[in-house]
Amino acid sequence: MADKQDYYEVLGLSKGASADEIKKAYRQMAKKYHPDMNPDNKEAEQKFKDVNEAYAVLSDPEKKAQYDQYGHAAFDQSSGFGGGGFGGFDFDVGDIFSSFFGGGFGSSRSQSRANAPIPGDDIGVRVILSFEEAVFGCKKEVSYGRVQRCDSCSGSGAKKGTSPEKCSKCGGSGTIRVQQRTAFGMMQSTSSCPDCNGTGKVIKTPCDNCRGKGYVKINKKLEVSIPAGIDDGQRIALRSQGNEGRNGGATGDLIIQVSVRPHPIFERDGNDIYCEVPITFAEAALGAKIKIPTLEGQMDYDIPEGTQTGSVFTIKQKGINAVNSRSKGNLYVKVVVETPKNLTDEQKKILRQFADSCGEKNFAKKTSFFSKFKK
Repeated sequence: MADKQDYYEVLGLSKGASADEIKKAYRQMAKKYHPDMNPDNKEAEQKFKDVNEAYAVLSDPEKKAQYDQYGHAAFDQSSGFGGGGFGGFDFDVGDIFSSFFGGGFGSSRSQSRANAPIPGDDIGVRVILSFEEAVFGCKKEVSYGRVQRCDSCSGSGAKKGTSPEKCSKCGGSGTIRVQQRTAFGMMQSTSSCPDCNGTGKVIKTPCDNCRGKGYVKINKKLEVSIPAGIDDGQRIALRSQGNEGRNGGATGDLIIQVSVRPHPIFERDGNDIYCEVPITFAEAALGAKIKIPTLEGQMDYDIPEGTQTGSVFTIKQKGINAVNSRSKGNLYVKVVVETPKNLTDEQKKILRQFADSCGEKNFAKKTSFFSKFKK
């Protein structure tokens, strides 16, 4: 891990950079080293990968905090710090009866009576997609920790060949009645049985695999289909892939939260996309057929003569498909006239002659502006 370049240095930033600074730096670096801009350049291709790796960590507040504290060791499994995953859905096996995996989307559920069904909690994971993966859809493998019944004891908590026994203290009810003398006389209340923790059963010979809990946490991998058109911040729910319920309770869901990396060229707003295309002064004045980037590749587009910088052209049905729909957004192209630099003396002479030959009618906006200024 010591040979890896610092993620902040990869993006040209200093430690402590804000989220906006990180996003802006990523867009600039991704555009600079994008394979489309550097064909057959292996060095640029590697730098593009490094930029994406750095952004994947620094754009995630939790992973960024881990990196700021431990550096690359935070994600090195052999260092002792790695394995936090996205979202930090940690689990304490020893606390399974009092707080059945209170993950990021679920909450602890108390057992009101012995053997009552307890639904399993939802589990949250985060996946990071490229702009293209979100637009066209893809398959992603996700790994997460899941609580399920122990295979060795089938969820009973007792060692194979033995069975849980009815609690003698509560008679299998899971609760006990407590009497207490008060100023108003004898008061009676009900509480969870301390001997069986409210389960109504006592395990004398615990299962070696789950240590009598009946449930274990496993690492699970799933291939998830990401639908085309999904946007940053949206979620996908995979039913019954979360934590398994107890006593016949329903299994929780796996909730996948999607984060999408920004694109170096396109900006997204709903299902519409926007981009800027530079054109020359001659192309703007005379009109021209220019190349315009789209999600499917480049296309030719005719701009009219006299096009002003900042003009926006709408290209229908060249945006993003709505999720699970045939509806499709538009592409909005803003043209920016690029002023030529480093002109030769001959070019400057020709340009002055051109300027002298133009009358006021050629610059209607300028004439109108100064007319209003005088008034």
